Amino acid sequence: MGNCSEILCDLRKDKGLHQKDIAKLIDTTQQQYSKYETGDTEISARALEILADFYDTSTDYILGRTNRKEGIVGNGEMITDKYSAGEIISDIVMLTPERRSTVVDFVMFLKSREQAENCGKKDSE
Repeated sequence: MGNCSEILCDLRKDKGLHQKDIAKLIDTTQQQYSKYETGDTEISARALEILADFYDTSTDYILGRTNRKEGIVGNGEMITDKYSAGEIISDIVMLTPERRSTVVDFVMFLKSREQAENCGKKDSE
């Protein structure tokens, strides 16, 4: 995972933009924004939120807390009538490493079964 300043710089360059363009977007000066990219100043929560929306990514990605640029897909989606995906993830994170591994193994098993079943359905059509 990268650090916030590198990620901000990479995201901006990927869009072919200049620091002054992003500074205008988050309502600050180019000098202040430059400090975010050099790591001299921590980015404000409001600027972080604006940039995550602008770059269509998660704040965790910008902060370097995950390598998944798209963030957690379906985090707020209700998995059952009682649990959202985010709540289930939180519960899994609180398990011991061994139990987390068991959960991952089980999910991978279910995914492979579902893929096999879907292939079987397509073959019979």
